[in-house]
Amino acid sequence: MHRILSSSRTLSQQATRRITTSTPLLRLRASATTPLPQIRHNSNGNGGASSNPPMAFPCLDAIEKRTEQLQTRFSTEGPEPSYTTGPHETFTSREPVLLDNGGVLQEFDIAYETWGTLNADRSNVILLHTGLSASSHAHSTPSNTWPGWWEKFIGPGGALDTDKFFIICTNVLGGCYGSTGPSSIDPANGEIYATRFPIITIEDMVRAQFRLLDGLGIETLYASVGASMGGMQSLAAGVLFPERIGRIVSISGCARSHPYSIAMRYTQRQVLMADPNWNRGFYYGKVPPHLGMKLARQIATVTYRSGPEWELRFGRERADPAQPPALCPDFLIETYLDHAGEKFCLEYDANSLLYVSKAMDLFDLGKKSQLRTATKRAENDAKLTSHVKTTDDPQCTLTLPSVPYQEQPRDTIDLKPVGNLPPQDLIDGLSPLRSHRTLVLGVTSDILFPAWQQREIAGSLRLAGNRNVTHVELGEDVSLFGHDSFLLDLQNIGGSVGRFLAD
Repeated sequence: MHRILSSSRTLSQQATRRITTSTPLLRLRASATTPLPQIRHNSNGNGGASSNPPMAFPCLDAIEKRTEQLQTRFSTEGPEPSYTTGPHETFTSREPVLLDNGGVLQEFDIAYETWGTLNADRSNVILLHTGLSASSHAHSTPSNTWPGWWEKFIGPGGALDTDKFFIICTNVLGGCYGSTGPSSIDPANGEIYATRFPIITIEDMVRAQFRLLDGLGIETLYASVGASMGGMQSLAAGVLFPERIGRIVSISGCARSHPYSIAMRYTQRQVLMADPNWNRGFYYGKVPPHLGMKLARQIATVTYRSGPEWELRFGRERADPAQPPALCPDFLIETYLDHAGEKFCLEYDANSLLYVSKAMDLFDLGKKSQLRTATKRAENDAKLTSHVKTTDDPQCTLTLPSVPYQEQPRDTIDLKPVGNLPPQDLIDGLSPLRSHRTLVLGVTSDILFPAWQQREIAGSLRLAGNRNVTHVELGEDVSLFGHDSFLLDLQNIGGSVGRFLAD
């Protein structure tokens, strides 16, 4: 007992010494005759009434309630149900596929849906690529009448005219809507991959799609069409399989991810992985990281729309001006973001969000990047026949580097404003597309894939020798919807695509 008191006295003396060496005001208040101020914590009514009532947090109450409901559901109903958007077709590849970063999938599934009629010589096929979290359900089908994510763009006389074309849309490799991804079963051990799933790239997704085309007996595409991440896939398809594609459409995409978009996706991944329920990716059959997913979606939604649109739509209006300000959603824009997060947090697999968004970050069609990837693939090619387990390779997983990041010196820093000539490396990387008719479409109000990136694509193609590039840029006087314009602007985006494909 004496040692404890002595220790406490010593700590108190040390604290007093630290305070007396600070500002003169604190030195006076910490004199020998003046006791140190005490911090009074909230009590259960025994310490007197607070000067103000405690604030209510209904947004946190809702999160806690959902957690309790999920815990109850999983304890009584079993594991989390499979993610789905309804009936679809499934192609299974029994041949292993080597991934760009050294991983191997011994087999994989690709979910897909089709619209229109395949003609006799199979020359009217359009491959439609999706954005990050979209399923293969781009349009309603007889077996799934729910409207698709591009419902108004597909159909008789539409931008993708089903009277003329046979349209195929897939869920990407790494997704969770029927294609093989982190939530799938690993055939090697019968367990869910989780974060044992290997890192993938946009090019890996495209190769898997072309396995599907091979399985369907389709040699060439009339066109490769995509928006957002789909615009990246569309370009990658042309670079990887130039002889199998006639036309290319890239809407609000890029040829290489830039630092801003990488930073925004990184932030989303960090808040998701910080959710304790993420459990390093092993949450299946338990409460999923719904809070991390909600916050990640809120961040993403900020990048999907534009400030001018929100100024017109929400302004500075509060949801209920008669109520006092709150720290939970209060302004209309806050309630909008809260709703977007709530709607998404249980609709998509958290690990798929991590893997697919990382693939977007890794995307670079520059020649040097392509050569590095080709070298890695050659070095790892033996894995396809060696039966060596690859999932323990740290290069194929979501591990952190062993050495902390340090700022790397650069010999030269290009501070020229965006809008100058594209880098020669990108011109060389896109040279396989020099003879393809290409539509590049961008939106000035897009902050996630800014319009200069579409100008960079068009400029690189033209400098590579392509004389058939159509570049369309929608100004803010035409579209204020930002990146999401490709989902909403049927007249300008749909019209441009329809005219390009029909010409």
